[in-house]
Amino acid sequence: MSERPRRGLRPAFRGWRSRRPFWGGLLLALGGVEVLLTMRASLKVVLHVGMQGVAGYLLPGLMVVLGLLVLFNPAQRLFYSITGVLVSLGTWMTSNLGGFLLGLLCGVVGSCLAFGWLPDQEPRRRLRRRAAKAVAP
Repeated sequence: MSERPRRGLRPAFRGWRSRRPFWGGLLLALGGVEVLLTMRASLKVVLHVGMQGVAGYLLPGLMVVLGLLVLFNPAQRLFYSITGVLVSLGTWMTSNLGGFLLGLLCGVVGSCLAFGWLPDQEPRRRLRRRAAKAVAP
């Protein structure tokens, strides 16, 4: 009997994830979500700037949108990641010190990961398998 290759959700997700800057987009979107959640915090430290804090909600919302755009449109990742860094740094002044630094750092690191991702890189797993096959007789 010949074994059929197992098809499932996990291998399909791995294939989808390997063709885009997944971790960069995810961190950028999660940074935006974290900043949005700290805007809703009921703390005495909460800072609202401008027209009832519109910029405080606009910038983290834009971070979430940019993170999703990086995931679903990786061809334009350079523009999205540069804009993501600028927007993330803007949350320092508008959104409770960038979500108490955590959201700001997630956004900046995620944008840098998306900027540095190259679409033609081969996954490390395949490189290790090839090296193991070359060494084995």
